[in-house]
Amino acid sequence: MSRFPAVRPRRLRRTPALRRLVAETHLVPAQLVLPLFVKEGAAEPVPIGSMPGQVQHSRDSLRRAVSDAAAAGIGGVMLFGVPAERDATGSTACRPEGILNVALADAVAEAGDALVVMGDLCLDEFTDHGHCGVLDDRPGRTGEVDNDATLEHYRAMAVAQAEAGAHLLGLSGMMDGQTAAVRDALDAAGHDHVALLAYAAKYASAFYGPFREAVDSQLTGDRRAYQLDPANRREGLREAVLDVEEGADVVMVKPAGSYLDVLADVAATSEVPVWAYQVSGEYAMIEAAAAQGWLDRRRTVAESVLAIRRAGADAILTYWALELAGWLREEI
Repeated sequence: MSRFPAVRPRRLRRTPALRRLVAETHLVPAQLVLPLFVKEGAAEPVPIGSMPGQVQHSRDSLRRAVSDAAAAGIGGVMLFGVPAERDATGSTACRPEGILNVALADAVAEAGDALVVMGDLCLDEFTDHGHCGVLDDRPGRTGEVDNDATLEHYRAMAVAQAEAGAHLLGLSGMMDGQTAAVRDALDAAGHDHVALLAYAAKYASAFYGPFREAVDSQLTGDRRAYQLDPANRREGLREAVLDVEEGADVVMVKPAGSYLDVLADVAATSEVPVWAYQVSGEYAMIEAAAAQGWLDRRRTVAESVLAIRRAGADAILTYWALELAGWLREEI
């Protein structure tokens, strides 16, 4: 018997060209979606302290960001509104002149067919209590989020976003039945062409912390009564199956990096595209470590997104979408 190894996997790792040729997972700019925040009344972009490099856009700077996204060849943009006024029902989310709806119209006008323009469909940015729905006032349930009453507001919000020109709506509130309710409302209003992205497996995660600054969230307490328990894996798949049955065109797992097992489960069984959201806390951790010189920023960013793709995501929402798209073009 030879004293040398019979199998040498290292042969295929020897050069960059070999590694590129045999790579099992590929990432391209079209698989990236850029989340963007737009602040009502802002005259110029407002930096987000816990998310270095990210801002709350003015309407003018949002248009420029959308133009840059289109030029970079990424797949789309997801818009979040930061309103000047809030109330118990998040009523400005449903008004045509509400900041998110005018921002969607701005983005569609700027991007044309070069990007998929998406709107976040949730009330948390718009309510004065910061929850994703309206609160219950029935005895024994006071202060809880009223699931079915919230669905009526989602229906109105969906129609408003569709009329603003949104191509796809991101249903992120984690209310039972939200996909079916919104699909019914859109179809009844003649917007059967608008696609639905269900945040199917959205976990009650600590990694959302910086996002709350980004949207100036008014939340006290938490959302554990309606977002998924981080301990539960099978429940994530169950939620995704339900959303597909209700008419979701795409389903999503959020956060991404700490839930790759759930992402892989959903990707292995889903009949529709599966996306993942690399959330604000994931972004902030890498940026903070890189700023200290503890990590190679470019390599870490690229590896973190590639891991999400490898786990089964067909597209990834990431705050590094523009920068990463530039790096990917350099490698071609």
